[in-house]
Amino acid sequence: MKLCYQVATPDVAISPAVTAFQGKLDDSFRKLAELGYDGVELMTLNPLELNWDQVKGEADKNKLDIVLICTGEIFGQLKLSFMDRNLDVRNKAKKQVKGIIDFAAYFGSNVNIGRVRGQYCAELPKEVSYGYAIDSFKEISEYAGKKDVKIALESVTLMQTNFINTVQEAVNVVKDVDNEYFKMMMDVFHLNIEEKDMFEVIEKYADYNIHVHLADNNRRYPGHCGLDFEKIITAFKNTGFDGAFCTEIFQLPDQDVAAAGAIAHLRPILDRVYK
Repeated sequence: MKLCYQVATPDVAISPAVTAFQGKLDDSFRKLAELGYDGVELMTLNPLELNWDQVKGEADKNKLDIVLICTGEIFGQLKLSFMDRNLDVRNKAKKQVKGIIDFAAYFGSNVNIGRVRGQYCAELPKEVSYGYAIDSFKEISEYAGKKDVKIALESVTLMQTNFINTVQEAVNVVKDVDNEYFKMMMDVFHLNIEEKDMFEVIEKYADYNIHVHLADNNRRYPGHCGLDFEKIITAFKNTGFDGAFCTEIFQLPDQDVAAAGAIAHLRPILDRVYK
């Protein structure tokens, strides 16, 4: 079990909408290591703009594991997705994700698929859009499998996309893709909104889950609002989950306070639950 924090690489534009620690990587890694985090989830856009040896060196120096690479800002900042009506946009999205898969393979990490999957639009029949998504998922999964990288598909609230809102919907897609390297992940923030009973879902679909995002019910740091994280983490532990728990939160009131607040709340809980 590892407690991790999301960190944006320098190619991601500084923005208050980004749910990750931002700035120079050496500073970000040092601060998070000093707080006691075990690892990081990197949010990146253009890995070729980065010095991979330097990123790994900074992580190693601070004894931080790089557990996952997040693709969210491929849609957030580049507006690329797998379900766009434009073939060129879809191809650019797949090319961008393949570059991130290469980046992940270098660190022995996995890759998250969130908003880059796209969404249904009024101009296309749903079955056409769905076909675009499945074809893209199959292509990137085959590519990832050759590099021993797993893809973690994330269910996302209807407030952000109209495609794959529940874990059941994510599992249906995983079955349609039918590739051992195409799995899914659970984000507690989205589960709390979209699921009737998140604890039932955590147990029922545990075999598909390879990663967990943690945030309170207002997307701020855990312990800031109303979710019972001892109950949530215990539910994951009871399924046999022993992977990475990573924050994906708004950096409010600022990233230093958010990072300190998250670990102050979560570390004692994880220590009790995982002993």
